[in-house]
Amino acid sequence: MNQKLLKLENLLRFHTIYRQLHSLCQRGALRQWKHGFSSPYPVWTAQLYPWPWPIDVLVGVALSQHRLLVTKKEERPRKSQLSSTKSKKEVEVWLGMTVEDLGRAMGKNTDFVYEALLNSAVDIDSLEADSPLDEVWIKEVIKKAGLKLKWSRLKQNKVRKNKDAVRRPQADPALLTPRYPVVTIMGHVDHGKTTLLDKLRKTQVAAMEAGGITQHIGAFLVSLPSGEKITFLDTPGHAAFSAMRARGAQVTDIVILVVAADDGVMKQTVESIQHAKDAQVPIVLAINKCDKAEADPEKVKKELLAYDVVCEDYGGDIQAVPVSALTGDNLMALAEATIALAEMLELKADPTGPVEGTVIESFTDKGRGPVTTAIIQRGTLRKGSVLVAGKSWAKVRLMFDENGKTIDEAYPSMPVGIIGWRNLPSAGEEILEVESEQRAREVVDWRKYEQQQERSQEDMKIIEEKRKEHQEAHWKAREKYGNVQWKERSYLKYLEGKGQTFLRPKEKTERDSNVLPVIIKGDVDGSVEAILNIIDTYDASHECELELIHFGVGDITANDVNLAETFYGVIYGFNVNAGNVIQQSAAKKGVKIKLHKIIYHLVEDLQEELSNRLPRAVEEHPVGEASILAIFSVTEGKKKVPVAGCRVQKGQLEKQKNFKLIRNGHVIWKGLLTSLKHHKDDISIVKTGMDCGLSLDEENIEFKVGDIIVCYEEKYRQAKTSWDPGF
Repeated sequence: MNQKLLKLENLLRFHTIYRQLHSLCQRGALRQWKHGFSSPYPVWTAQLYPWPWPIDVLVGVALSQHRLLVTKKEERPRKSQLSSTKSKKEVEVWLGMTVEDLGRAMGKNTDFVYEALLNSAVDIDSLEADSPLDEVWIKEVIKKAGLKLKWSRLKQNKVRKNKDAVRRPQADPALLTPRYPVVTIMGHVDHGKTTLLDKLRKTQVAAMEAGGITQHIGAFLVSLPSGEKITFLDTPGHAAFSAMRARGAQVTDIVILVVAADDGVMKQTVESIQHAKDAQVPIVLAINKCDKAEADPEKVKKELLAYDVVCEDYGGDIQAVPVSALTGDNLMALAEATIALAEMLELKADPTGPVEGTVIESFTDKGRGPVTTAIIQRGTLRKGSVLVAGKSWAKVRLMFDENGKTIDEAYPSMPVGIIGWRNLPSAGEEILEVESEQRAREVVDWRKYEQQQERSQEDMKIIEEKRKEHQEAHWKAREKYGNVQWKERSYLKYLEGKGQTFLRPKEKTERDSNVLPVIIKGDVDGSVEAILNIIDTYDASHECELELIHFGVGDITANDVNLAETFYGVIYGFNVNAGNVIQQSAAKKGVKIKLHKIIYHLVEDLQEELSNRLPRAVEEHPVGEASILAIFSVTEGKKKVPVAGCRVQKGQLEKQKNFKLIRNGHVIWKGLLTSLKHHKDDISIVKTGMDCGLSLDEENIEFKVGDIIVCYEEKYRQAKTSWDPGF
């Protein structure tokens, strides 16, 4: 089609030229025509024939001229087309690429990327070599580099294959076998939970616990005289261990709620009820301390009605058993009630296949390394099994029961200590068995990758928020200096920078004294978690900032001391040790190490340390009080000094103390006296009932009859933090 249009256009051009030539020939203007076209087009300089010209010659000349014009017109656009289609260097980019990736893709260093973004809305100070870039920033850098952008679909859409380990589908009911129940004992602090369990298993756990308080979860298998077995989880009743109690309820089948008959329902009792309801676990009520004279079991049952805990006596389905953990009365009835409830639940599990379980507690042992206490929920755990829990894995080297005795196998509902972990898993993590060590590494790597991706997304959100803040500040600054010339703008910015004051060393020390960096070390993971939960309740940052710079499980090490020295922090140890060498090193470096066995004491110590960081409060203590009865003036040199004639009403006036002038209940002056006289004698003390004259160190103050002069002294009192951890 295009070729036909071109031929038609050429014919029209030829026809036009022919008509022009014919017209010129008829008018006898051939000479002018020759003069106008001979210079640029030499072909027309040939000898012209008189009219009539031969048609073939005329056509040949016209075609030659037309071919020359068409050729020149076609050459010009072809050159421009070649120049326009000259390709730029393409740079392959993808979403989420870092500064270093972009520089490498362009064949340049990271400094080029920073320079390209220098005058943009990007906060250059927050960008690192591994910082991910937004799509807008990538386009901006490519544009300034004069390159062409090409999105890489492969990298943009590349999704890493999920290699996580998950629980198996539910087993065939035909493969399930009966198992004994896992029972959690819950209740308020000091209501006798551990003493009750101690009577059941006939050991002295309660006597070994510091302060009589359970500090972490204990898992024990108890054999009853009837031959039945029950796995008990003894969870702490302290308020700080709320999360640990919640975790205990999630792996248990039955909750024994212990309530003291003399105290009744308390705060942790209500929390325990809520945890059991959240986990949808049935409750057996144990009303303890019924041997006391002030015991009132019926009162306990009535109080529990307010929390939807209805006992059988009141038409509910919850068994209530009055017991005495101290004397052991009625404990077998409690065990039988628990077994009866377990039979109604028809508890079963699959003892075959890969192991599934839950970490109850984890800690580091000096001789054995990372150790976990776990409850097996499915499968049979054996020596050599490869386990994964969270972002840690283990090849089981040794297993032991609650008494420390080595065992070869652990079945469902059985508590077991596991040795062989590469690093310490967190309490509450899900335990899954995998087929090999290589598979375990794949699972851990995948979980770490997932965590890294989540953090990257969070970092991207933070960076984007900072970018928007920086952009808004940038536009506000531009609006501020929008109508100002560059010289004046530079001068104004100089004045603003000059007005900024930098902290002197003394001021910096005062500011840093309002910050308390702490390092927390605990014996087990659950204890550390509980302490961190307490720290999370800190709400007095306006008084003193509490910074958690490190936490971990195990004894205090030299690295902890070095870290505390760097940040001027305090090390708190809970049920851990610090060797003599460590303590001597800390003393030389000025690092405080505070070791505690009971969490109450640790929190109280932390509150005291925070209070010591607060500025001291000034208190005014009155020494004496006088009323002004007359006003007169005395001449000292060439000046007249106003003097107040006073009578001491209370206490005494001491010249070296501080004074304040009160008028109509308002303090109008504070300062010192320049003179204090009795008659004409200078004195330092005026007692009750005596008259005196006094003058102030402020000349502009006018006395009035009826004003009150108060003598007082200032005493500094150590302020106390307003933080209340809730117990």
